[in-house]
Amino acid sequence: MLVMEPLLLLHGALGSAATFDPLRSHESASWQPIAFDFPGHGDAPLEGGFSIGYFAHWTLSFLEMQGIAQPVAIFGYSMGGYVALQMALLAPERVRCIATLGTQFDWTPETAAREVARLDPDRIAVRAPAFAATLAQRHRSQNWREVVCQTADLVHRLGHGEALGESDFRRVACPVYIGWGERDQMASREASEQVARWIPQGHFNMLADTPHPLEQVSVSTLARWLMSVLPT
Repeated sequence: MLVMEPLLLLHGALGSAATFDPLRSHESASWQPIAFDFPGHGDAPLEGGFSIGYFAHWTLSFLEMQGIAQPVAIFGYSMGGYVALQMALLAPERVRCIATLGTQFDWTPETAAREVARLDPDRIAVRAPAFAATLAQRHRSQNWREVVCQTADLVHRLGHGEALGESDFRRVACPVYIGWGERDQMASREASEQVARWIPQGHFNMLADTPHPLEQVSVSTLARWLMSVLPT
């Protein structure tokens, strides 16, 4: 009987485990995918304020509760990639390798302010009512407006001292494959390449014709890339 390697899937800001459903059901996938909602997202109750450190500690506890003892491969989309790297610093023995896509590494007061301006629930409701409806359905166990506000606070703090720095990235011991989409208008290519250079086993990969929103990423392209860099 073939035993597939577990692959931990960490979703992005404003996302949920359901955003990985197309990848989990893709016919070429050769892992045992493990996805869950971060606290305060999807169907998971809010247990505290959002932070990268909190999500990383929570995920490590989740692995323990699931009885997953071996080091795991992780794919983190956007914020999920940042959480994965924090996990590698907190518990390097639990993380086998990491692939990220669309993760923003360029955190300054200015970049955070631009993102926070977009994370205004009233603005979203007026200017993007379809997206507001998507968020309301995705986070049906929460108040989607609170999810947006909590995310804005997390982003603000990343821009004011809570982001990982060069010395942190240089301590990441596992192989890390930093993916950047050619059409990504949110995550910085330059910062992604720099972080890949800082991480001792870091690699930068550009995914052709790939935008930032996971829902718009070609599942075949994503699955092929993950199979090329992660153990199967």
